Amino acid sequence: MASSHSSSPVPQGSSSDVFFKKEVDPTKHIRPVQSLPDVCPKEPTVTDQHRWTIYHSKVNLPAALNDPRLAKRESDFFTKTWGLDFVDTEVIPSFYLPQISKEHFRVYQQEISQREKIHERCKKICPPKDTFDRTLLHTHDKSRTDLEQVPKIFMKPDFALDDSLTFNSVLPWSHFNTAGGKGNRDAASSKLLQEKLSHYLDIVEVNIAHQISLRSEAFFHAMTSQHELQDYLKKTSQAVKMLRDKIAQIDKVMCDGSLHILRLALTRNNCVKVYNKLKLMATVHQTQPTVQVLLSTSEFVGALDLIATTQEVLQQELQGIHSFRHLGSQLCELEKLIDKMMIAEFSTYSHSDLNRPLEDDCQILEEERLVSLVFGLLKQRKLNFLEIYSEEMIITAKNIIKQCVINKVSQIEDIDTDVVLKLADQMRMLNFLQWFDLLKDIFSKFTIFLQRVKATLNIIHSVVLSVLDKNQRTRELEEISQQKNAAKDNSLDTEVAYLIHEGMFISDAFSESELTPIAIDTTSQRNASPNSEPCSSDSVSEPECTTDSSSSKEQTSSSVTPGAVDIMVNEDMKLTDLELGKLANNVQELLYSASDICHDRAVKFLMSRAKDGFLEKLNSTEFITLSRLMETFILETEQICGRKSMSLLGALQSQANKFVNRFHEERKTKLSLLLDNERWKQADVPAEFQDLVDSIADGKIALPEKKSGATEERKPAEVLIVEGQQYAVVGTVLLLIRIILEYCQCVDNIPSVTTDMLTRLSDLLKYFNSRSCQLVLGAGALQVVGLKTITTKNLALSSRCLQLIVHYIPVIRAHFEARLQPKQYSMLRHFDHITKDYHDHIAEISAKLVAIMDSLFDKLLSKYEVKAPVPSACFRNICKQMAKMHEAIFDLLPEEQTQMLFLRINASYKLHLKKQLSHLNVINDGGPQNGLVTADVAFYTGNLQALKGLKDLDLNMAEIWEQKR
Repeated sequence: MASSHSSSPVPQGSSSDVFFKKEVDPTKHIRPVQSLPDVCPKEPTVTDQHRWTIYHSKVNLPAALNDPRLAKRESDFFTKTWGLDFVDTEVIPSFYLPQISKEHFRVYQQEISQREKIHERCKKICPPKDTFDRTLLHTHDKSRTDLEQVPKIFMKPDFALDDSLTFNSVLPWSHFNTAGGKGNRDAASSKLLQEKLSHYLDIVEVNIAHQISLRSEAFFHAMTSQHELQDYLKKTSQAVKMLRDKIAQIDKVMCDGSLHILRLALTRNNCVKVYNKLKLMATVHQTQPTVQVLLSTSEFVGALDLIATTQEVLQQELQGIHSFRHLGSQLCELEKLIDKMMIAEFSTYSHSDLNRPLEDDCQILEEERLVSLVFGLLKQRKLNFLEIYSEEMIITAKNIIKQCVINKVSQIEDIDTDVVLKLADQMRMLNFLQWFDLLKDIFSKFTIFLQRVKATLNIIHSVVLSVLDKNQRTRELEEISQQKNAAKDNSLDTEVAYLIHEGMFISDAFSESELTPIAIDTTSQRNASPNSEPCSSDSVSEPECTTDSSSSKEQTSSSVTPGAVDIMVNEDMKLTDLELGKLANNVQELLYSASDICHDRAVKFLMSRAKDGFLEKLNSTEFITLSRLMETFILETEQICGRKSMSLLGALQSQANKFVNRFHEERKTKLSLLLDNERWKQADVPAEFQDLVDSIADGKIALPEKKSGATEERKPAEVLIVEGQQYAVVGTVLLLIRIILEYCQCVDNIPSVTTDMLTRLSDLLKYFNSRSCQLVLGAGALQVVGLKTITTKNLALSSRCLQLIVHYIPVIRAHFEARLQPKQYSMLRHFDHITKDYHDHIAEISAKLVAIMDSLFDKLLSKYEVKAPVPSACFRNICKQMAKMHEAIFDLLPEEQTQMLFLRINASYKLHLKKQLSHLNVINDGGPQNGLVTADVAFYTGNLQALKGLKDLDLNMAEIWEQKR
């Protein structure tokens, strides 16, 4: 056998396939069989690509089995060398070869099973009678015949040559010990016996080889299974050994050490408890001296915390200790004393904080002291301290105004304080600038005052919110702790509870070990801040912190105020969430109250100065300056306090209304005087008014600043140019535009009077419209100014002025709309009504111009006669009047408006001409009269179209003729 590998648990390579299945003719396959991967590659020296068979064996199998030099029979036949020099080595299976299992052949078995059943059925029906079976049967019969030649003694199961009878039967010595036998005869007999035995051996070997060849598959399968089983047993033995080693190591590392650690942990916990108890007693013993030291430094919070903690420790952990039996009552009396001291201390602090110089930059006075006082008052439920602070604010606000007035009056030399004794009378003797500086100083002092109040109240508010937040978090932690404890109780392993060591359950030891980190964490939280109130004093910090950490039920939390001061909040606060929330709202309301106090005092100061009508006599600039100062103060206080106070705003609004009334009356009176003196002639436009109009076109609705020198050199223009259009205007309209801008600028300077200014401006525009209508259309200028007549030029100039105002109404509307609240947009309808009134007025003027020409046509055409010469005198007179009308209005009205006006005049002309021709019974019959009329109409049309701007005017004079009868 030529294989180069020893046996292995898994059949290796393709060379062993011959022992497991027969070769099948490829031509008889129904479908091609998929080849399995080559799990054992061939050696590089093998050049034969055919499958290995038993006919490639190079060693005689019987010779291998009967080698007398071997001590035992070898079970592996796939070796190269046989004999004593052979060394059996184990070949480790390759890691790169896949593990072939039955799953790889499952698909093939499923495919071949049905065919196998069919094949077996066919075999039963038609037994095979091929040559191979006959040869095999013949060979079997022959082998049986040959075996019968071998003596039966060799076939006995108890055959043994060491038996003398068996040995004599196999080797008859008679053949070798015959008397008188010759040596050659003995040699021949022994040779014959040897050949005979060799013949028997050959027969047996041939039959053995035949039987082995018939059962080769089962033989090699048995050999392979044996080796595989040996390998499995070896691996199992090693695994068992490793398992035992691990179990021994686990027992040594986990069990013994853990039990020892539990013993040490229980011992340590007991020692810690004893030590903490002794340390706690030593700390409690130092409570009263420590409280005295804290009170000497105004550390009320620390003293109260120390007393509360000590009371709790006495009731829980040190209950029944005889030496501390009187300490509880002593601490109660000491706590009542601290309550009175805190109220007095807070009153002193409020007075010192609010009455210190306002020039001081420090906003908060002794922040740590304030935090300590507020926290202590909250701890003792002394919630009336806000009333103390409110009373102190009122007193301070009064003193601020009084001190400012005294300082200002003392600086004025014109005021004789010996004659004028009252401070209010002295203040009324100040002029506007002096009084304005005084008011500015008061407002600045009030601003600083409110900033200080806000800073102080913020500290108080943060303390209250910290306590409220701690109460809420404490409840959440208690709920979470209860849930965890319930879950822990449910998940506790009941078997561990029976492991007892030194009188304690192991489960108790686990629970205690889990609670220890929590207690350590709580202690670290209490002592996290070195500047916290209970530990702020160096002389008492260590005993007091020890007391806090020794309390098993107390939980504290550190919070930071806006001023970066750490405060300690513990759960022994006696206030509920509702009380704390109400107190926080009261703190905020107190800040609002501070703003109201300042505003109320400022209003009283203003009213005392306004008794003699001082504020109503202010001009626009002075009132705007005062209004801006008051609005700035109102805005600053709103930003500081978060709410707008209405008292000063109401006073400002009241004064603003008075100012608006006076402002409007002055300008309305001025406009009335201008209109009463207006002669309705075209005025020159100064350069400053053109600049004013240009600034409006650029989006700047305000009076331009006066420029020195530049404006004086520019000559006045004949017309006003507005966005590329020319407007011929009267002087009153130019001043009206300036007055309108004064209204708009006043709204920008005093936003609170926007609605009043809108109403007043609407009234002013309506007044101009109605008054100009009375003077021009109503001919009121004849009596007021003394005009002889109202000419067409006066009418056209009035119309153009109204158009200019209409042009600026949308601009004014947009300006006011940007400054109104959305709910006030309904007031803008005034501008819509004004626009409609102005358009109606303009239409009435146009109708008046048409009416003037209509009366002229009626007068002239009523006397028209169709006769020579041509053109007739009537038509010459009509064309002359039309030229005068055109000359009067063309330079005043735009070209489009002039064309529209002359179209209407021409329609009136055609109507009167048609009426006269009908009266004269002149028809379009081509006769002489028709020719004369046609010539006159052509003369009229030519003269009218020859006028400037009317060249392309479609007169359509064919409508004057009636249809031919």
